[in-house]
Amino acid sequence: MREIEASLITSAVKQLFIKANYHLPDDVKNALLQARQRETADAAKHVLDILLKNAEIAAEKDFPLCQDTGMAFVFAELGQDVHICGGLFNDAVNVGAEQAYNESYLRKSVVGDPLRRKNTGNNLPAVIFTEIVAGDKVKLTVMPKGFGAENQSRLKMMIPAASSDEIVDFIATEVISSGSRGCPPAIIGVGIGGSFDTVAHLAKKALLLPIDKHSSDPYYADMEKKILEKINDSGIGPMGVGGRTTALSVRILTAPTHIAGLPLAYNYCCHSARHASIEL
Repeated sequence: MREIEASLITSAVKQLFIKANYHLPDDVKNALLQARQRETADAAKHVLDILLKNAEIAAEKDFPLCQDTGMAFVFAELGQDVHICGGLFNDAVNVGAEQAYNESYLRKSVVGDPLRRKNTGNNLPAVIFTEIVAGDKVKLTVMPKGFGAENQSRLKMMIPAASSDEIVDFIATEVISSGSRGCPPAIIGVGIGGSFDTVAHLAKKALLLPIDKHSSDPYYADMEKKILEKINDSGIGPMGVGGRTTALSVRILTAPTHIAGLPLAYNYCCHSARHASIEL
């Protein structure tokens, strides 16, 4: 049994949220660069240039990539041979998130009650997803997720007989209907299967996959390609100014489901697809 101090979890989460808010992941940056090379519309080229310049300035000067520094999502893979000592794991994560948002002057966007709308003042609680895995390591991945994009996400309980083409059409049609509201170019994480409550988590987890790689399953890789093409054929373009780049990538994750069900969800992420990981 390996012991990890809760204080180490706190420190790691703090640094990850600071990094994620200041530094655009390389795969996202490269996707924007490639989109810039493919674009033919002058307005779209100009917007992509601005997004790339924004990422450059944020990294150089330690400025947030976006004024919406997001709700704090944490994905944790906990080795079953690890014991967290000196405190509770969830408490350690929340303290780290609070320190990041307070000490780095990141905007605090969480309200404690969904209807009374009073700000918690510390961006807590973080949303924590834990998965028990083999080994004695802890992998932490943080995602500061803005809600301009989150609000464009959808979930639908499809009938079990729904075809792959119907799924492709539903996702593409709904993403296109969002227009520029999600700050495109977007990354679309898709979940298929599981249950009503697990499929949305699957869709969000899909956003953490490298955006420059397709599914290892040719069947789903083809679906990813079809959805992306339909979205980009809309002509909405970067930030809605028109062009060929409404989405950068579509990633699909699947899970077993009930014979009478076919849950489907997609999680919309804006061009500022922020996340960072560490293994302890």
